[in-house]
Amino acid sequence: MDILQLVIVGMVVGSIIGLGAMGLTLTFGVLKFANFAHADLMTLGMYLAFFVVVDIGIVGPHVGPFSFGWGMILAVLFAWGGVAAFTVGVDRFVFRPLRRRGTDFLSIGIASLGVAIALQAVVQAVWGSAPLRYHSEIHRALDFAGGLKIKPDQILIIGLTLAMALALYLLLHRTRLGTAMRATSDNAPLAEASGIDTERVRIATWVIASALTAVAGVMFALQSQLRFDAGFEFLLLPMFAAVILGGIGNPWGALVGGLIVGISQELSTEWINTGFKPGVPFALLILILIVRPRGLFGSETQWST
Repeated sequence: MDILQLVIVGMVVGSIIGLGAMGLTLTFGVLKFANFAHADLMTLGMYLAFFVVVDIGIVGPHVGPFSFGWGMILAVLFAWGGVAAFTVGVDRFVFRPLRRRGTDFLSIGIASLGVAIALQAVVQAVWGSAPLRYHSEIHRALDFAGGLKIKPDQILIIGLTLAMALALYLLLHRTRLGTAMRATSDNAPLAEASGIDTERVRIATWVIASALTAVAGVMFALQSQLRFDAGFEFLLLPMFAAVILGGIGNPWGALVGGLIVGISQELSTEWINTGFKPGVPFALLILILIVRPRGLFGSETQWST
C-alpha cells in the first residue's frame, strides 16, 4: 500500500508538472523558442491568487470538501489574467522585437532567462522570501481501503488537469483558432501568406498557455506552499524533462511526460534518500533519449495527432 500511496502522490505532482509542461510546449510550438521564464510565470500565478484570497481577503464559504472557498475561483481567474497580461506585454516589448530582427532561438531563450530572474526578484520584493500558504488550517485526507489516504484537493488536481488537457485538445482540433495555431506552428510564413494573422495567433497562444500556467501554479501552492523561488527550484527542470520525455512540441506527450516525472520521483523514495529524487527523472530522461531520441511520442509541433 505504501507503493500505491506514492503512486497517488506522484500522479498529483505529475499532474502539476504535466499541466505546466503543456503550456511550455504550446508556446514552443508556435513561438519556436524555449521559454525559461515559464516556471516563474507559474510562481507569479500562485502569488496573484494569494493576493486575492489572502491580501484582499476574498475567501468565501468553503467549496465542498476542498481546502479553499469560492473566492479561489476568482483568484484563479485573476491569476490567469495577470499572467496573460504579463506574457503578452513581455512578448510585445521583448520577444517580438527580437523575432523581427531575426534573432536566433537560443538568444531569445537567454532573454527569457533574464525575464525569469527579473520576475523572481519582483515577486520576492512584493511578497517577501518567507514561505506562505493560502490557508493555515489542517486539511484532512479521505481514508480508503488499506489505509490509502487522498486529500480532496489532490483528487481535484488530477481531475482538473485531465479536463484542461481535453479542453486544449478540443480547442486545437475543433476551432478556427486551433486551426490557425496549428498552421502557424507548422509554417508561419505560409500561414501568413494564406491570410492568417500570425501575431494575433501568438498573442492567443500566450493567453491560452497562461491559463495552463496559472492553474498549475495555484495547484502547486495548494499541494505544498508558496515560495518566490518555487519555479526555478522545483518546477523548471522537471517541466523541461517532461517536455523532452514526451517529445518536444507535443502537448499530450508533455502531460504523459509530467506524469512519468512525478511518479518516478515519488516512487524512488521507497528505495533511495529523498534528497536524490530530483535526479531520478533525468536519469530516466537520458535512458529514454538513448532509445528514442525524439522522446516517447516524437516531436510534433503541428499537433496533428
